Amino acid sequence: MNATKEISPALFVKMVLSAWHLQNTRVNELLDKLSDEQLMKETAPGRNTGVYLLGHFASINDNLFKLLDLGERLHEELDDAFVETPDKSGKPMPPVSVLKQYWNEINTNLTEKFNAMQPEEWFEKHTSISAEDFAKEPHRNKLNVIITRTVHQSYHLGQMIYLSS
Repeated sequence: MNATKEISPALFVKMVLSAWHLQNTRVNELLDKLSDEQLMKETAPGRNTGVYLLGHFASINDNLFKLLDLGERLHEELDDAFVETPDKSGKPMPPVSVLKQYWNEINTNLTEKFNAMQPEEWFEKHTSISAEDFAKEPHRNKLNVIITRTVHQSYHLGQMIYLSS
């Protein structure tokens, strides 16, 4: 039987958000397994520490509020230590427990905002692209931001897995 079914924007949104939620779940599961001491270690010699990557995850996800025009950021102060400068820069970092709290708070709020969005809204421009550029490149939409953030998070999660060995 060769039944063809029209693929709707809602299906694309569901697929992308499912992948985003899966990566967040995987980060949460790893964080539950790792001690604070393990998170303070480098993922590999000369590489980022787990605590830096946790702060980086939180800061990058926090930026989604602004980028997707969903409201004010919750913890913009994280950018200085976790986005604008590399690990081991000497910038003060919140304790691991606070970063975990921020991570959960940010993702809980994002999930609420995502669930309130209609499928069509995901195909609108994000705030970092001009209307002129978006007219030429409509694939640079809000849903594409979630795709790139999911891949980015997956990459760093792969690094953090080495902390559990």
